[in-house]
Amino acid sequence: MKINDVILQTVTKVAAFVILTFSVYLFLAGHHNPGGGFIGGLVTASAIVLLYLAFDVETVNKIFPIDFKMVALVGVLIAVLTGVGSFLFDAAFLSHTFDYFDLPLFGETELATSVLFDVGVAMAVIGTAVTIILSISEDD
Repeated sequence: MKINDVILQTVTKVAAFVILTFSVYLFLAGHHNPGGGFIGGLVTASAIVLLYLAFDVETVNKIFPIDFKMVALVGVLIAVLTGVGSFLFDAAFLSHTFDYFDLPLFGETELATSVLFDVGVAMAVIGTAVTIILSISEDD
C-alpha cells in the first residue's frame, strides 16, 4: 500500500527551493561574513535529505543522478589542490589572493582564490553528509 504524501511533497518542493537559495547566499556571503563552504554545504545537504524524506529514493535519484561519494572525493581534491596551488607561486600553503575584474554583467567584481577552496569544502560536505544519511537509511 502506497501512502499518499501530497501535502508533504508539495511543501517540500517549495521548502527545498527556499533552502537551496539560502545555501547559495550563505556560500557567497562566507567570503566577507559568517558562512562559506562548510555551512553552505550543510544547508544544501539538508535540502537534498529533505527531498529523500518526502519522495522515494528512485525519484530523487532521477533528479540527482549523482554518486555523492564521488562528489565528496572531487571536493576534497579541489580543496587540497587549491592549497597546493599556492606552492606554484612560491606562497605559503592555503594562502589566497584576490583582484577586482570588470565583468560585463556584474560590473567591477572581486574574485578570490579562496572561493575555489570553499567550492571544494562545500562539495566535500555535501557528498559526505548525503552519503552518511543514505547509508544509515538503507535496508538490510
